Amino acid sequence: MVVLRSREVLLADPAPKPQTNRVSPEPVTPVQLREPSIRQSSPSLTLNLQNHQLTSESASITESYRRRSLRLAYKSIPVDVAFKMGPPRRRVPPASARLKRTKGLRSKMRRMWRIKLLMKMVGDLERGKRSKVDVANEKLEEKKNIDEEQQFKGRRTYSREEKGKEKLIDDASVSNGKDALELELKSKVKEFVDSLGDKLVLENERQTRNSNTRINESRMEQFRDIARKNASRFAHFDLQEEEEPLSPQVGVEMTSVEENQQIEDWPGPFSTAMKIIRDRTNKHNSQQCPSTLEKAKSMPITWIPRNSQGSNRSRAFVVPSLQELCMKVLVKNYEAVTSLEHIPDALRHRLCRLLCDCRKMNCHFLDLLVRGSPTEIRVKDCSWLTEEEFVKCFEDCDTSNLTVLQLDQCGRCMPDYVLPATLARSSRSLPVLITLSLAGACRLSDVGLSLLVSSAPTIRSINLSQCSLLTSTSIDTLADSLGSVLRELYIDDCQSLDPMLILPALKKFEHLEVLSLAGNPTVCDDFVRQFVVACGHNMKELVLANCVKLTDSSMKIIAETCPGLCALHLDNLRKLTDSGLGYLANGCRGIQTLKLCLNAFSDEAIAAFVETAGELLKELSLNNVKKVGNNTALSLARHSRNLLSLDLSWCRNLADEAVGLIVDSCLSLRVLKLFGCSQITNVFLDGHSNPELEIIGLKMSPVLEHIWAPDSQEFLLRYSSMNSSM
Repeated sequence: MVVLRSREVLLADPAPKPQTNRVSPEPVTPVQLREPSIRQSSPSLTLNLQNHQLTSESASITESYRRRSLRLAYKSIPVDVAFKMGPPRRRVPPASARLKRTKGLRSKMRRMWRIKLLMKMVGDLERGKRSKVDVANEKLEEKKNIDEEQQFKGRRTYSREEKGKEKLIDDASVSNGKDALELELKSKVKEFVDSLGDKLVLENERQTRNSNTRINESRMEQFRDIARKNASRFAHFDLQEEEEPLSPQVGVEMTSVEENQQIEDWPGPFSTAMKIIRDRTNKHNSQQCPSTLEKAKSMPITWIPRNSQGSNRSRAFVVPSLQELCMKVLVKNYEAVTSLEHIPDALRHRLCRLLCDCRKMNCHFLDLLVRGSPTEIRVKDCSWLTEEEFVKCFEDCDTSNLTVLQLDQCGRCMPDYVLPATLARSSRSLPVLITLSLAGACRLSDVGLSLLVSSAPTIRSINLSQCSLLTSTSIDTLADSLGSVLRELYIDDCQSLDPMLILPALKKFEHLEVLSLAGNPTVCDDFVRQFVVACGHNMKELVLANCVKLTDSSMKIIAETCPGLCALHLDNLRKLTDSGLGYLANGCRGIQTLKLCLNAFSDEAIAAFVETAGELLKELSLNNVKKVGNNTALSLARHSRNLLSLDLSWCRNLADEAVGLIVDSCLSLRVLKLFGCSQITNVFLDGHSNPELEIIGLKMSPVLEHIWAPDSQEFLLRYSSMNSSM
């Protein structure tokens, strides 16, 4: 076995190497990729040490505590040395970024300094404790403090003097320059403070003036401002309605109407009356002084109250008649009524209407109405009636003598399949029926109506309003079966009926006197023109309310072809103008009922119509016609002595004197509606001289208790007697 001897080999000492400041290489880590090493940033560190004026001792200590980054090295330096060095400098950005950042900081500091100075100066002006010189000195002092703060942070740009690039000047010039700079600065500060004080004074005066103005504004002005702000939320604009293209024929008619409006009318009754009214108003306004010219837009009215205060109110509490007291007792004890035999139809109808108004109508009372062989059955509200109850009441009813059948709002109880077992039991189960009203029969279709018409061949008046399932086929059925006898047709709010499709059937009614198309937005001028040309010579009443497409062209053709027209409903036709009213005044001189609600007619036009064709007026509705004023009141007082019902609701231009003159002049007036007329005071209520007048719509006045509302189906026919119709 070989054994090796170990011997100690002495190593020779290496030659001493000169010490250098280089640091042994360290392994590359991700931290070094993100943060430069100490030796890479040695120039920056040297610059940082120069800026902070480190001593050689601190430099050596810093060198001994170096790490892989400035941040770690700075944490290892003792506290006293770190305080002298200041915060560590990060990697120096490019010169352009440094310049941009420096400018941004400078501008930001300037803005902050200006804001602080402005706030302090405003406080000094309000308190009055500091002088302007103190403010200037404070400004200079704060500027110095800011410069020192920026110098401590090391983020300011050095001036030319600090960089050693200034020009060499003597001390005297320096002192003179400083004095001049201080004087200039003080003068600018003084001007700035003075201007600021003036602005504050003006602002205070303006705020005081605005506050006084707001205080002096009336309450109504504030409400108007609120209404203007909220008007956009309640305004509705129908683009289809406004921009719907018209047919070529209607366009030609509109063009002719516009030409007629531009050309002066021949001196007819309406135009003459309009001219007289305008001349009278202009003459009165020309005599007024300039200060009252704007207020005097119409003729003044002189009216003297004839009754003493409170006399009309005492007459309002009238002792009811014996018949009224008996009716109230019967309504309260209706369940105890066992028979209605030998009771007149008028009293039956009145008792039934009172029960419907108070929602006490039931199957028991309906059975009393249909018992025996009745001639009239009038129930204006059948919404409580079921199918089973309807079949039970009418399956054994003797309808051979029935002349009037009114079952309004019967959509719940009258589908098509119950008619063969009740009203249409045979082809002539209703042989003498004259008037049929089924308004609101929403389950009645064309088939059911055909069954009823075949059972009642003598119908003269039929009301099918709000029967939404009926189509043009139903009108064809009526025309084929009742074309020679039908006098009145009501098809209000039947949205499934196209006027142009039912026009051929309507022309077949040879003696049609009443046509109601209210609430059908598709009725146009072309339909009205073709219908009235064919049937206008017999027309007594036209109901065109809410047919929003109609214009003055329809009024012109109605005036030319309907000379015997007695009633015309033109509610909510916003496209009508004063010219349309002029056509009616010249052509339809026998109108007794006229409704012009929600239209834009002028005060002069309505007054001219009353003077021209108002002698026979018995019912006039001017509800929500905003321009109605004193001219209309004067014309009504002079020419409408036969007026029975007048609606002046929301006519807020009429004062106590105007309404009082109308009431005292129209002695036959019985009903006056004044909804929304808050301008009417006790001067009129206590001063008018019409003891029979019933005023509806004022505050705290009864609406339904003391008013008699005539029913549309109270009479067999509105304009023709039953003998002539037979």
